[in-house]
Amino acid sequence: MTSTSSPLINSQLDLRAPALTQLNRKVAGNWQLLVALILLDSTVLLSGWQIAEIFGNAIDIAENVRHDLASLLPILATQITVLSAAGLYNSGEQGCNYFKLVKALTFFYLLLILVTLFNQPSDLVPWSTFGLSWLLSVSFTCIARFGVDTAIQHLRQKGAVRSSTFVISRLEDREKAAKLITQDSRYNLVGWTDIKSITTDSQTLEATLERICNLNVDEVFVCSWQSIKGKMLLYWKLRNAGITLHILPVELDAIARNLEVKMLGSLPVLQFEQPLIVGSDFFIKRCIDFLCASAFILLAAPLYLVIALAIKLDSPGPIFYKQTRIGLHNKPFKVWKFRTMVVNADKIQKDLEANNEMKDGVLFKIKNDPRITPLGTFLRRYSLDELPQLFNVVLGEMSLVGPRPLPLRDVEKFSEHHFVRHNVMPGITGLWQVSGRSDITDFEQVIALDVSYIESWSLKLDFKILLQTINVIFGKKGAY
Repeated sequence: MTSTSSPLINSQLDLRAPALTQLNRKVAGNWQLLVALILLDSTVLLSGWQIAEIFGNAIDIAENVRHDLASLLPILATQITVLSAAGLYNSGEQGCNYFKLVKALTFFYLLLILVTLFNQPSDLVPWSTFGLSWLLSVSFTCIARFGVDTAIQHLRQKGAVRSSTFVISRLEDREKAAKLITQDSRYNLVGWTDIKSITTDSQTLEATLERICNLNVDEVFVCSWQSIKGKMLLYWKLRNAGITLHILPVELDAIARNLEVKMLGSLPVLQFEQPLIVGSDFFIKRCIDFLCASAFILLAAPLYLVIALAIKLDSPGPIFYKQTRIGLHNKPFKVWKFRTMVVNADKIQKDLEANNEMKDGVLFKIKNDPRITPLGTFLRRYSLDELPQLFNVVLGEMSLVGPRPLPLRDVEKFSEHHFVRHNVMPGITGLWQVSGRSDITDFEQVIALDVSYIESWSLKLDFKILLQTINVIFGKKGAY
């Protein structure tokens, strides 16, 4: 006799069938806070309304109308509904958006005015209480939300009231993803796995999902979503476990400030917002470079003369040092500097290569370089040796801010991905200089800073780097 399986048992074979029905873990973890927030809002809104009626009736005795608690419940329920529709009970930043809170309550009172106007006779709400009730409701609710936000931030700093999160990413994206997630105090990162490990076979994916469930994870962040072969399986497994899934585009971190989410049919599209007039910001940058460099050369002419005279008295040799460096689109040009080394410094460098402190050997940096003259040490410490490069800026070969142009010796050691820095005009100062200068001993860090600057460039960023450069110079940080 053939046994027939129950339809309920067969349904377990379906990808969409969960092992059990349960509440979303994110909601389950926040339901106490959500209930407390609704009760708090209800209390302060009700208090605001009753206080407004007391003082409103004292102002206008002719409209002495008082509502009992039961008659105020529909009004209170409508207020809570409006706040909920505005997203003010969602977890995250929406919950403490005071501007949105004021807009939502103002919308409710405008709606209440319309209802009152169309109600004949107009005895639903006394006119004397409208303004005072709105003012008290907004004030009380904002004060209460501020108190809650402050308390929650305090608890999160101590590790409480956080969502447990798990990251699935490439090894090279792990640090960036972790930094993005942990900078938000809502999240507590409890685990990570390499995305390559779950794309090889389904058993590894199942093991990862089991690990996620055992860690009691509330939310999972996935980088490089397109790399996952079992996307559907991952989605349904997390969905059925009540775990929220996020797609984290870490590669867009540097330029996320220009992104806007649009919908194309049923799919979200990330749109890069463009300025109304394109190209004007770079034109302004070039004008600022030319005007500032020209003005500084004219005003600092006496300083140039003093440094030139000091170099002549300090050691034999020319005042200026001209070196061929690689600039925009890999084109060589002559960089001007005040001489800070002995005349035969280039030849001596070959004997010092073994002492190079840069890990990969692309750049050449050593402390206490014997080639540097006594005056050269002082000039380098305050970056005064770079002043003649303002002539390169005037000639359009360099900018005030940009990736530093490097000598041919360094460029010859470049890997393919290093040449991206030659797609923009080199600068006298840049993120490299304000982020450690010579203290950075890994050229990959230099490239990362250059790429970050290129991706997120703006006039505001240039101005910020210039201000930081002044601070670095006078602080003598990383200069040798």
